[in-house]
Amino acid sequence: MTAVAEHPGRLRRAAQQTFLSLRHRNFKVFFYGQLVSNTGNWLTNVALTLLVLHLTGSGLAVGALTAAQFGPILLLSAWAGAIADRSNKRKLLFVTQSMEMCQSAALAVLAFMPNPPIAGFYVIAIVGGVALAFDNPLRRSFVTEMVPGEDRPNAVALYSAIVNASRIFGPALAGILVVTVGFGWCFTLDAASYVFVIVALWMMRPAELLRLPHSDEKSKGTVRTAIRYIAATPSLSIAFVMLMVVGTLGYNLNVELPLFVERSLHDGDTAFTFLYTIFSVGALASALVVAHRQLVHLRNVLI
Repeated sequence: MTAVAEHPGRLRRAAQQTFLSLRHRNFKVFFYGQLVSNTGNWLTNVALTLLVLHLTGSGLAVGALTAAQFGPILLLSAWAGAIADRSNKRKLLFVTQSMEMCQSAALAVLAFMPNPPIAGFYVIAIVGGVALAFDNPLRRSFVTEMVPGEDRPNAVALYSAIVNASRIFGPALAGILVVTVGFGWCFTLDAASYVFVIVALWMMRPAELLRLPHSDEKSKGTVRTAIRYIAATPSLSIAFVMLMVVGTLGYNLNVELPLFVERSLHDGDTAFTFLYTIFSVGALASALVVAHRQLVHLRNVLI
């Protein structure tokens, strides 16, 4: 009887430990806003891939779309991170999130056209990639300003859980919408999802943000300094090399999976979105485990 009574108590304590950072109001409103918005992001990513594949029937076209979406991140992220370090992140996030909302709205306009120009999707994807290159370091580093130092590892892991949870719900929702109401409504719903994160940013209490010391003056060589520091720190350099290899090869999934489903499995959009959803379940489970542990060592990353 005692063991039965203790079991729910252990589960409750484990849940409290895993979601520890949600006790801070600023992080809580940011968490829920990002959960909705990131779900919309993956909804658009999957729908856009399928739409370009349907319009062109070409794997090369899908690969070019991926390059247009993520190429700006490769080229600009380091400098965008340097800007994020010395900026008011909350104010800049209003700008980048509004730009991404406009991108989704523009995709919706094109998708509702009877014969949309394929070049238009590439141009919008590049613009969205530039916005995302600045938005990514802002969002990720902003997490550390919402919670005190002892809760930061948990907050960072929970933010990763948001991204992975949205990779489950976003593709699943895309599969439903694509086969029922069409691609245009996928992008429309994504544009509407940004309202949640903009409202969440507005609801925050700026006085409770824990801004780290920074310089408002532009400093030359910050990116080179960061690279030298990574190279001199084995735990960072090993992790970065791993991420480079996995990221370089892993992005091929965006191109290979829809082609595999269509040409090898001879199936359609529903099967692709279902496979993408299942692929993301393990990532979410891992993120929650990391959030519960709070501190992860290099050995865990290697495993």
